[in-house]
Amino acid sequence: MNDTPGWTSPGSSASDGRQSGVPGPAEPADRPDQSAQPADQPGAEPTGSGTKWSKEQPPPAQWSAPTGPGQAPATPPPPGPGWGTPPPGGGHGGPAGQGGWGGPGGHGGWGGGWGGPPPAAKPGVIPLRPLGVGEILDGAVSTMRTYWRTVLGISLTVAVVTEIIIVLLQGMVLDTSTDALNDPSATLGELGDAMADAMISSGALFLVTLVGTVLATALLTTVTSRAVLGRPVTTAEAWRDARPQVLKLFGLIVLLLLIAAGIVAAGALPGLLVAYAGGGDAAVPLTVLGIIGAGVAAVWIMVRFSLASPALMLEKQGIVKSLSRSAKLVRGSWWRVFGIQLLAAIIANVIASIIVIPFAFLAGALSGDGVGSLLDGTTQLSWTFLIVSGIGSVIGSMITLPISAGVTVLLYIDQRIRREALDLDLARAAGVQGYGSGAPGAVPGS
Repeated sequence: MNDTPGWTSPGSSASDGRQSGVPGPAEPADRPDQSAQPADQPGAEPTGSGTKWSKEQPPPAQWSAPTGPGQAPATPPPPGPGWGTPPPGGGHGGPAGQGGWGGPGGHGGWGGGWGGPPPAAKPGVIPLRPLGVGEILDGAVSTMRTYWRTVLGISLTVAVVTEIIIVLLQGMVLDTSTDALNDPSATLGELGDAMADAMISSGALFLVTLVGTVLATALLTTVTSRAVLGRPVTTAEAWRDARPQVLKLFGLIVLLLLIAAGIVAAGALPGLLVAYAGGGDAAVPLTVLGIIGAGVAAVWIMVRFSLASPALMLEKQGIVKSLSRSAKLVRGSWWRVFGIQLLAAIIANVIASIIVIPFAFLAGALSGDGVGSLLDGTTQLSWTFLIVSGIGSVIGSMITLPISAGVTVLLYIDQRIRREALDLDLARAAGVQGYGSGAPGAVPGS
């Protein structure tokens, strides 16, 4: 006999209306003994033999786990999404963790669904995490759109000054050289002088363009780095920050150009030596193959050193140190860096062509030479042609310079986030609270 309410041992009583030794199903513990009811109660049934159950029985269907003294009865947890309950729409929940199977430590615990990692902080134009190609391009455009006064002011000033110098050189020097080269009656001395003048003018134009590009890149690098932190910067502040590094940046770009030219010259040298030695037909294909191979090597070197400019400006490094920093950041990601920069160059050139080509046709029409002169190369560099086409070049440079510089800076920042967890330093610099304890960031060496 067991008089304890709640839990009984199966088979502890041999008498429940069955004969001993006859197997049968065990009676549930929550069934009150009918023999314990007085016979005079309404609804009382005849008494029979069996265990003496306590009169104090809980209501039907309200059993709970046994509790100790002073403990509240346990109640079943309310049903919810998670174990045992499929999420709305079936399945195990989506990637965002709407219902479904929850994981330990996830959002809401077991059964609450995993909401995924929290979004990365975005104090400026990019989120502080490894970036995709679209985010890099969008960050460059967002910088130009958000800080358009500073960005367009810098690029417009540099483009206008550069183009004025180029127009003056072309109108005063390069035009006379072209006339002499196109004159069939010119003597050998005149042709030599004209070629020398043309080379000097072309070199001067290249130097002016290079200086303008260096200045724009230096200033726009500072602006883009501040835009990542969400901090505006004026042109004066950008110049004050970039000025100590401008000469180093100029030296860096000149060094890169000399390296590329040296590689191409080295590739062409064997063919030229064969031609000089009278090698005949073998000289031309050998020179072509050498130039092609050297061109591939030059592209590889230029991409490997393509992040040296922002490394020099933002880390305040020297020329050699910035080259080694770029090589380290690009190592293992050469194709990605090459693809992003090629895409940015294509976009910039397409935008520039859309702007410059109509101005070139307009300049040809206004100068009196006609549009056909642009196609056959007989256009005279008149002042009208130079001024009108120069306006188109200024507008094109004003738009493409910020895109090219912005993509290079953001690609540098992206590589440092991936390899050096720069997002943590950027978050601290931007004043983001509690960043880095679970926010998605870079995995060093990824």
